[in-house]
Amino acid sequence: MNVLVGMSGGVDSSVAALLLKQQGYNIVGAVMSLWGEGEIFQKIKEKVSRNIKMSDSHCTCLSPYKNNEIEHAKKVAQQLGIDFHIIDCSEEYSKIVINYFKQEYMEGRTPNPCVCCNRFVKFEVFPTLAKKKGIVFDKFATGHYARIICENGRYLLKKGVNSKKDQSYFLYGLSQKQLANTLMPLGSYTKEEIRNIAREHNLEVADKPDSQDFYNGDYNDILDVEPKQGNIVDRNGKILGSHKGFWNYTIGQRKGIGIAAKAPLYVVELRKDTNEVVVAYKEDALNKGLIAGSVVFSAIDKLKSPLKCKVKVRSAQEPKDAVIRHLPDNSVEVMFSEMQNPIAIGQSVVFYVEDTVLGGGIIERTL
Repeated sequence: MNVLVGMSGGVDSSVAALLLKQQGYNIVGAVMSLWGEGEIFQKIKEKVSRNIKMSDSHCTCLSPYKNNEIEHAKKVAQQLGIDFHIIDCSEEYSKIVINYFKQEYMEGRTPNPCVCCNRFVKFEVFPTLAKKKGIVFDKFATGHYARIICENGRYLLKKGVNSKKDQSYFLYGLSQKQLANTLMPLGSYTKEEIRNIAREHNLEVADKPDSQDFYNGDYNDILDVEPKQGNIVDRNGKILGSHKGFWNYTIGQRKGIGIAAKAPLYVVELRKDTNEVVVAYKEDALNKGLIAGSVVFSAIDKLKSPLKCKVKVRSAQEPKDAVIRHLPDNSVEVMFSEMQNPIAIGQSVVFYVEDTVLGGGIIERTL
């Protein structure tokens, strides 16, 4: 069987290719080239070059130094003796991910570019363009820490066995077709086991630091918007301070607000029309539930009745007990068993039954 492995230049995807080759698959390596020549890329490059020195630690997904990572991936492919290709996805990445990121922030929402990229670019655009380039493969593989199994004709996305590295939260949006055509060989390993395998085979990326995800600079580099003075207010409208643009804040933020108070203040609302940032003390900032839209289910066809399950509204949090219920407008109501820290509108909410991803959606409002 021919397998296309999406390689990033990091240890995870490199070992994924190695393991699959050891299992007898005919492996082809390919990397997504996300950095293009368009206006948005040039503006970011100008700003980044003034603030960030060229180094591997800054080779995020959106980085003018991404070519470093491509070279790492190419060298690993040479070590493994597999063909290697560069697939230019920059135009689609800009239209789908960067535009989404900008639009969400300027609406006062908190986007999740990794979820968007996985669903629409990495597992869709990338393999599609690879096939158009003439690369022949039966399955697509990545270095994600998650598992895919087939039960009774349905493909299920499951957590990685190492809870600290589990990446299923970012993959909830994958369709049955995408899951059926994907291999994730790292799901049963820990990170240290993967690094040890890389060391045993002398892969040059064995001790390379983990990537910095989407972008580790100032998000204003991407948003490309001028500072705009506004007020920081409490729920009653009392002015507590000022800021330079609501888009510089996220719901739930409590550090860097810049206001001295008797106890930590949390950002609870972003008002784009008045350019106001609303803050509150923790006891007035908690949420009991949320409404999610754009909901997709992978483990079931439809939510027919209220269901007790585990829910995550942030990738790094422990799953929380909740009851989810389908609403007439096809959104889903989530009610937690305990009050939760401020929940960010625009982020993803993911539903779990034990170690299986039931589905997920986008947080539209909080309760």
